[in-house]
Amino acid sequence: MKNQYELPCNIAQTLNIIGDKWTLLIVHEIMLEDKSYNELLSKLTGIASNLLSGRLKSLEEDGIIKGELYQKHPPRYKYTLTEKGRDLEDVFNSIILWGSKHLDKCYKNLVDKKTGHKVEIKYYLPETKELLDKENVEAR
Repeated sequence: MKNQYELPCNIAQTLNIIGDKWTLLIVHEIMLEDKSYNELLSKLTGIASNLLSGRLKSLEEDGIIKGELYQKHPPRYKYTLTEKGRDLEDVFNSIILWGSKHLDKCYKNLVDKKTGHKVEIKYYLPETKELLDKENVEAR
C-alpha cells in the first residue's frame, strides 16, 4: 500500500506503512514472538501466502521487521521486530484499550502484570514530570 495517501499528515503517512490489510496482525504476531514465514502463515488463518510474502517484504523495506536467514537450502527466515517495529507496541495497547471499551465481544484487556488491574494510557510531559489530561494535548 505504498503512498496511497499523499496528505501532509502523520496519520496518513503512517497508514502508508502499516495501514493495509493484515499488516498490523503480522507485526503483532512477530511482536509476541519471533516467527518464521510458515509460523505466520499458520497463525494468521485466512491470509494468502503471496499476500503474506508481499507484506513481509514491505515491512522489511520500511524497517519495521528484519528477516534473519536460519536455513540456506531452501532459504528460510525468522522475522523479528526492529526498534522501529517495537515502538508500535503503544499503538497496539491503544487499540486494545479502545476495543475493551467499544467492542461487543472483548478478547483482551490491558492489565498490570502484578495485580491484574486494568490500566489506561496517560500523557506525560517529561520536562515538568506531570501527567496531562487528554483535553490538554493537541497535535500541531
